[in-house]
Amino acid sequence: MPRKSTLRKQNITGAAVIYARYSSHNQKDASIEQQVAACLAHAKQLNIPVIATYEDRAVSGKTDKRPKFQKMLKDAAEGKFNYVISWKSNRIGRNMLQAMLNEQKLNDYGIKVLYAEEDFEDNAAGRFALRSMMNVNQFYSENMAEDIQRGLMDNAKQCKVCGAIPFGYKVSKDHKYEIDEPKAAIVREIFQRIASGNTISEIVRDLNDRGIRNRLGRPFNNNSFTGVLENERYRGIYIYRDIRIEGGVPRIISDELFFRVQEALRMKKNPRYTGRRKGSEVYMLTGKLFCGECESPMVGVSGTSKTGDLHYYYYCQTQRKTHTCTKKAVKKELIETAVAALIAEYCLSDEIIELIAEKTIAHNKEALENSPVGLYENELAAVAKGIKNIMKAIESGIITPTTKNRLLELESKQAELKAKIFDAKSNIVEVTKDDMISGLTLFRNGELEDKKYQARLIDTFLLAAYLYNDNSLKLVFNFTDDKNSINSNLDSFNENGVIKESEVRISKIWWR
Repeated sequence: MPRKSTLRKQNITGAAVIYARYSSHNQKDASIEQQVAACLAHAKQLNIPVIATYEDRAVSGKTDKRPKFQKMLKDAAEGKFNYVISWKSNRIGRNMLQAMLNEQKLNDYGIKVLYAEEDFEDNAAGRFALRSMMNVNQFYSENMAEDIQRGLMDNAKQCKVCGAIPFGYKVSKDHKYEIDEPKAAIVREIFQRIASGNTISEIVRDLNDRGIRNRLGRPFNNNSFTGVLENERYRGIYIYRDIRIEGGVPRIISDELFFRVQEALRMKKNPRYTGRRKGSEVYMLTGKLFCGECESPMVGVSGTSKTGDLHYYYYCQTQRKTHTCTKKAVKKELIETAVAALIAEYCLSDEIIELIAEKTIAHNKEALENSPVGLYENELAAVAKGIKNIMKAIESGIITPTTKNRLLELESKQAELKAKIFDAKSNIVEVTKDDMISGLTLFRNGELEDKKYQARLIDTFLLAAYLYNDNSLKLVFNFTDDKNSINSNLDSFNENGVIKESEVRISKIWWR
């Protein structure tokens, strides 16, 4: 309820109009009807008859190009009323200068502006309070993006649509994801064809020949598939920023099909796997295993024994080409499984996971410090100081065209710098230490006999491995620290790369 007005004691005559505006930014705001009701109650308290209402619906207060607001100014110039009653000062103008200038314009027409929820006395103290409130409104305007983002986060927690709609979905009546057939059938077809070995180019050509278009209504191209094949929403996961809700989106494809496609994509992206003949071996340590004697790369080779069996090895490149190195070949199965076992035992220990998380956070911090964000933020602080100084001048009654132009110029620069800061920060992967630790701990769930798991360990952690004639093995990992390498020996593993029962379990003795 509006509080009791001090204007009630005064002799008020003349007619009033009500101005109401609603921006409909999905924020918590009073509706047009609520604003009008509050203004009518306030007019009744003041015993002022209301002769008209001007309403701008779904129009931002950042601009004066509001149809009903302009009509009200025109009628004010013609002397059709004596008062304008509005819900709050932010209905008249979103920033302080705009609201004050609009109010001054109405005052010049002999019109007094009243606020149903911000009733101030017409004296120096009242005007100061009004300017202070308008300053708050200006802050609100500058932080509108943050307010909208908070609204979006609230929507996200309810699994409502935020952002672009993926191909195969549409928006339901309650603003949630809903399957859009037959587009969803196209999504299933795409996944199934990729899993079956079809190339992206083949599928793109076929879809375009059939007249099928992407979510933007344009022909498909290879880039169109980036947002389709790796989108976990298709397996029923709602995703918005750091919010992930299982079952928050209607499922279009199965988990099995999704992960089969991810594996196919990984094989295509990894240069070690490209151009590979069906049935040929994958050498996981290619480019990472080196001869400890001459430091040449050890490359994958195969050979047939006297019995006709095919065997796979890593061979020193120098020894193979020039025979000037004494390093012997090593069985592929032995070295790959042994390296994977050592990585799992060392890199997935609590101590090293903690270390990797700390190093990652430190790297991100350094990247942020070396980015232009700091320069932009310093410049933004200087601009904010300039705005503050102009606001002080305005509060002192100094309002000139130069003051207005300078303030608008600074506000424009402020918005530009905020956008630059946002863009610069978006290029830096922000992750918490706890998230890093949780993600790395998940690696412990694999089975060392699984070749895919071995490949993941090697790809993720290993920088280089050096194998010597005495079967000693040195592993160097891709995190920078004095603990980024270990020494072991292949003699502790059997020919399949499994730790020998007679040997001590892989322990800290090997790397301390």
